[in-house]
Amino acid sequence: MEPFICPEAFLKPYNPNEQEPRMLEAWEKSGYANPDVCIKRGVTKPDAESYSIVLPPPNVTGTLHMGHASMLAIEDILIRYHRMRGYKTLWIPGTDSAAIATQSKVETDIYKAEKKTRHDLGREELMKRIDAFVEESKTTIINQTKKMGSSLDWSRYAYTMDEKRYAAVMGAFVRMYDAGLIYRGNRIVNWDPKLQTTVSDDEIEYAEQKDAFYHFKYGPFDIGTVRPETKFGDKYVVMHPDDARYKEYTHGQQIDLEWINGPITATIIKDEAADMEFGSGVMTITPAHSALDFEIAQRHKLDVERVIDDRGILLDIAGEFKGQHIKKARALIVEKLKTKGLISKIDEDYVHNVAINSRGGGIIEPQIKLQWFINVNKEVQFPDGKRQTLKERMREAVSSGNTKITPERFEKIYYHWIENLRDWCISRQIWFGHRIPVWYHEPRCVPKPGREADVEKSLMMIVSATKPQCEFCDAEFMQDPDTLDTWFSSGLWTFSTLGWPEDTDDLKTYHPTAVLETGYDILFFWVARMILMSGFLRGEVPFRNVYLHGLVRDGQGRKMSKSLGNIIDPLTMIEKYGADATRLSLIVGASPGNDLKLSEDRVRGYKNFANKLWNITRFVLENPSTGPGQAELNAEDAELIREAHRIAAEASINIDVFRLDLAADQLYHFVWDRFAAEIVEQSKLVLKAGEPTAQASRQRALLEILIVSLKLLHPFMPFVTEAIWQQLPKKESDQLMVAKWPV
Repeated sequence: MEPFICPEAFLKPYNPNEQEPRMLEAWEKSGYANPDVCIKRGVTKPDAESYSIVLPPPNVTGTLHMGHASMLAIEDILIRYHRMRGYKTLWIPGTDSAAIATQSKVETDIYKAEKKTRHDLGREELMKRIDAFVEESKTTIINQTKKMGSSLDWSRYAYTMDEKRYAAVMGAFVRMYDAGLIYRGNRIVNWDPKLQTTVSDDEIEYAEQKDAFYHFKYGPFDIGTVRPETKFGDKYVVMHPDDARYKEYTHGQQIDLEWINGPITATIIKDEAADMEFGSGVMTITPAHSALDFEIAQRHKLDVERVIDDRGILLDIAGEFKGQHIKKARALIVEKLKTKGLISKIDEDYVHNVAINSRGGGIIEPQIKLQWFINVNKEVQFPDGKRQTLKERMREAVSSGNTKITPERFEKIYYHWIENLRDWCISRQIWFGHRIPVWYHEPRCVPKPGREADVEKSLMMIVSATKPQCEFCDAEFMQDPDTLDTWFSSGLWTFSTLGWPEDTDDLKTYHPTAVLETGYDILFFWVARMILMSGFLRGEVPFRNVYLHGLVRDGQGRKMSKSLGNIIDPLTMIEKYGADATRLSLIVGASPGNDLKLSEDRVRGYKNFANKLWNITRFVLENPSTGPGQAELNAEDAELIREAHRIAAEASINIDVFRLDLAADQLYHFVWDRFAAEIVEQSKLVLKAGEPTAQASRQRALLEILIVSLKLLHPFMPFVTEAIWQQLPKKESDQLMVAKWPV
C-alpha cells in the first residue's frame, strides 16, 4: 500500500479562526439548511417525516449573550441530529421588534443628541428613525447568530413586523374580536409612569429593594405597608372569614376611625384573599392601584377611587398632599401620621420585591385604564369543534400529552399559572408596533347625496384589518392610536412564520413544530401565549415538546451582570477559543431546567478537545486504510467498531429524550479517554510491528471509528468535524451536515 500524505492542514494545531469562516461559507453555498434543497438533491426523501423548530426570535435591540448562545447551541444540535437521521428538517430564523425596548432606546438616543421627544418629532418621523435603527440592529444579531454555527434556513427568515407577520397579526385580532374574545374595558393594568404605557406581565422583572415597613393604627386594627402614599383611598378593611381573631366583626359592618386627613367610615370585608399568616391578618385595600385589591373590590362591588395619576402625582383625594409626586410625598405623609399617633411601629430595611419594566427601567404603578383585553374565561368554539375557554384549552394542551414539557416538574408550575391567569391586556401606548386594527368614526357626519336619512346608521367603531369607508357619510375613520403587545405577535410565531393565515405547504408540512426550546424563566408567558393563540386560531398545539434550559451563571453561580463585572461574552469566547468550544461548554453538565456555572477556563478546556480530535485525525490519515469495507476485519477490530456503534445508539437515545448533556459528556469521554488514550495508543504498536493483515484491519477500524466519531460529534461541534470531513480521502457526502447518522 502506498503511504498517504497527510493534508497540510493537520501539520499544525487546529485553528478555529481560520476554519470557521470557511465552513460557514461552505454551508451557506450548499443550501442544505433548506429542506427543499435536501429533497431536490436526494439527501432527504420527499416522504420523510418532518422535524421543525422555529427560533425564539432575539430582540433587534440586543446583541448575542450567553442565554442566546445556549439556546442556539441546543437547537442546532437537535436540528443537525435530525437532518443527519433523514428527517425533512427545518429551522426557521427570525427577529423580534421588541417594541417597547426598541422605541425606548431610540427615543433616549434622540433626546441625548437633539433634546427632542417623540411628540416633537411626530409619529411618522419617529417611525423612520426606528426603522433605520432596526435594520442596522438586525444585521448585527443575524451575523452573530451565524457565528455560532446555527444551520438555520435563512431563505425563510421572518421579522415580527414584516408584511407577512403584519397580515397574520391583523387577521388574528379580527378573528378573536369577532369570536367575542377581544374586548375593551376598564381594568387594572401594569402602568409605567416613565414610558407612559401599559406593560405586559411578561415584561416585568422583580428587583429586591430595601424600604421601611410601616405599621399603622387603623381604628382597632394593625395594618402594614411599604407604601403609605397610596392609603388615602383606603376605606375597606379586609379579613379572612375563618380568622378567629376577628369573629366579632361581620361582613359589611361599618366602623368610624381617624385616618390621614380626618375621620372616615370604614367597611369590614370578609374575603379569603386575606392572608391570616401575614402580620395581623388584616389589610386595607387600594382597589385602583393593586391587582389583588381590584379583584376583591370587583367581587364585592366596592367603590374604586384613584389616588395617583398616570405620572405618579397625588390627586385631590390626598388633600394637602395633592399635586405632589409620590416619592417626595411619602416622608411628609409618614410625618403627619406620626403626629396624629397613627404609626405604631416602623421596621427599617424591610426587603421586598419591586416590579420594574424590563424594557425601560420604570417602576410599575398599577392603574385602572381603558384598554383592550383578551378574555381567557369566555367559552368559544375552536376549529376542532370543541367549546372551551382559552384557559381550559391551555391546560388541556399539556394534560392531554399533546405538548410535553421537559423537565416534567415544570408542568405543575404551568398548571398553577394557568389557574391564576387573568384577562390579558394587549394594548400599548407606544407608536412602534402593530397598530390596533380598530377604527373610530369622526364626530361629524356629512351625509352623502341621497343618504341623509341614513346618517344615524353610521357605525361608530369598526374592527377591520384595512381602513374602512363610511357607507352613509363622508366622515373619516380614525385608527386607534395604541399598538398591540409584542407578545400578541410572538404568540403567533410558530404558524405565522410558516405562512398563516394562508394555507401554505410549509404550514401543512411543518406545523405543529417538533419542539419549542427556551429558558424556563419565560415558560408561563411566551409558551402559554403560543398555546393559547395556536389553540384558538389553528385548533392544534404549536409544538409537540417544550424543552426548558436553565440560566447561564458565572463560575460562582451568580447571575451575570454588568454591576458584578462577571459577564462572559460568547462572541469573545468564540474569538478566543472557537464556536465549537463555546457550544460544548454550554451543553456538557447542563441538564434540562437546571442552571449552568460557566467560566472561561471551562471554554478553554473544550478548545483542547477540538485540537485532540484534530490530532486523532492526523494519526489516522498518516496511517491510511484503503477505505471502509476494503480490508478484512479481525475479531478485535470488528468489536472496536461495534463499540463505537453502541456509543452511537446510546447517544441517540439521550438526544431523543433531550439529555443532550449526557450525550455530549459520553461522546467527549469516548473520543478522549477511549479512542485517543487507548485505541490510538494501542494501534501504534499494531501498525508498527503487526502482521500486514492485522495492520490493514486496524487501519480500516481506525478510519471507521473516526467517521462514526465525526458524525456523532457534528451536532455538538459542527465546525471542527466539518473541517476534518472535508479532508477525508473518501467520504459518503460532500458535507458532513447531510451524512447519515450512525445506526
